[in-house]
This record gives sequence, C-alpha cells and structure tokens, in this order.
Amino acid sequence: MSYNELLQRGTADFPIELYSVDEYDHRYEMVSHWHSEMEIIRVIRGNLNIRLNNDVYSLGKDDIVFVNPETIHTAIPTECIYECFVFDVDSLTAGFAGCRYFFEGLLNGEYMINEYIPQTETELCISIDSIFNAMKHKSSGYKFKVVGELYKLFGIIIDKHLYSHISGGNTILKNKNFVKLKNAISYMRDNYEKQMTLEEMAQTAGMSAKYFCRFFKEMTRKSPVEYLNTYRVEKAARLLISTDINVTDIAYMSGFNDLSYFIKTFKMYKGVSPSKFRALSI
Repeated sequence: MSYNELLQRGTADFPIELYSVDEYDHRYEMVSHWHSEMEIIRVIRGNLNIRLNNDVYSLGKDDIVFVNPETIHTAIPTECIYECFVFDVDSLTAGFAGCRYFFEGLLNGEYMINEYIPQTETELCISIDSIFNAMKHKSSGYKFKVVGELYKLFGIIIDKHLYSHISGGNTILKNKNFVKLKNAISYMRDNYEKQMTLEEMAQTAGMSAKYFCRFFKEMTRKSPVEYLNTYRVEKAARLLISTDINVTDIAYMSGFNDLSYFIKTFKMYKGVSPSKFRALSI
C-alpha cells in the first residue's frame, strides 16, 4: 500500500513483536492506521473499543481480535491494558510449501481470519496464550516456540474454519472510500511536523474541505484536526520517552507551533502534562 506503519517488528530475521500497552504508553489510544503484518490484540484489563474497517467491537478482559493485513484499525481504551502481537505473515511462507498457499491468500485478501475470537474457542485461546507467554519470557528457545506455535495456531484456525474465503480478494481493500482515506492518512502522517491546511488534506482525497470533514469523521470517528493532533501527540510522547530533548523543541518537532497549545492538547489526550508524562515514564 502507499503508506502503512512502516516499523521493523522484532529483527530482520525474526520479524515478530509483542507490545504491552497501558495509559502511559505513547500508543495508548490507537489512531487509525494499517500495516501489511497480521496483529492479534488481547485485552488484559479494562475496555477497548476497536474499529476494524467497517466493524466495531467492544472488548473486555481476555477478549481477542485478529487484525488482518491492510485492515484500517483504530482503538479507544478505557482504563485499559492491552497486548498487541504483530508478525509478518510473509515470513511464514518460507517454512513449508504446503502451507504457503493459505499464507499468500491472507496477504492478497483472498482469506480473512475471523476478527473476533470468542473465549469459547478454548484451543485457539490456549495457543495464543502460549505465544504471548513465550514472547514475554524469551527463554533460549523462545523463537522456536513462537514460530512452532504460530503454525499450530493456523492449523487450529483452518481445522475449525475460523476464516472466510473471499473469491476475487477482499473488496474492502479496493473500496474507493478506503483508498481515499488511506491517501489522506498517508499525507497527514508523512507531513505531521509541518503546518497543513484542511484544504490540503482534502485535496489528497479528491474532495472539498467541507465534504472531507464529514467523510473523515464517518470513517475514523475523529475530525481531521483531531486525528492529526492525536498523531502529533503520539509522536511527541515517543520523543518524551526516548530522548532528553526539551519540551519546547519536541512541541515544534511534532508539528505544534505554539507551546501552550501543545501542552493543553497533550494533557487533553494523555491526562497529564508533557513534563509529567516524561517523569511517569522513567
């Protein structure tokens, strides 16, 4: 796709990562994004309202969802701790030729794993738990355990037919509205540190500013400005955690041209000031 969350998961030879997210993590509120990897999200505590393309799920403790490749997803947590296991499906195609067809089908949208996994699917939940535990404890053989358990996981999914076969591929991925939304999000994320007008954002989607605002909110549940500010705050939070750059410079680096507005906006989204957030994250 034109833009996705282009992060290196794990390492080049083991492109798998587990994230544990709480209220002090810069990723706490998940802004709309997509990526080519598959993701499994599990709620540890609290509630997580998550939107996957057109579908919305309200998740509680121990609930699990699969995020299929290229799915636009966003989530709003409430007093929540959740875990995200992200892995490159393409890396699994090299294992055995007999498994390649299904994995390639996931990547091209021909197959889609059922998004919501009920807790009654005990065998699948146990397999997911084994993967998450192996990633947390990282014993000397954890990579073998994780990869082996992933193959087992997909074996359970296929045995229980917890997936859909879509002839001709996933039409949602080709839907013109999703293409327009991805174009707009790509532009905003590529240029978040610069000043941009609503008209410039709308132009990337081929719309008037007035219609674009309504369209964007219908698709993401945020206005374009709310989305951009959320993303800028996420970038600022990452810098606060990972660097010793002063707050003023971080504000300007994250696209805010007024320090007081940055502090006010950051506190609105994170519940604390940038300085307090940095102190709590140490």
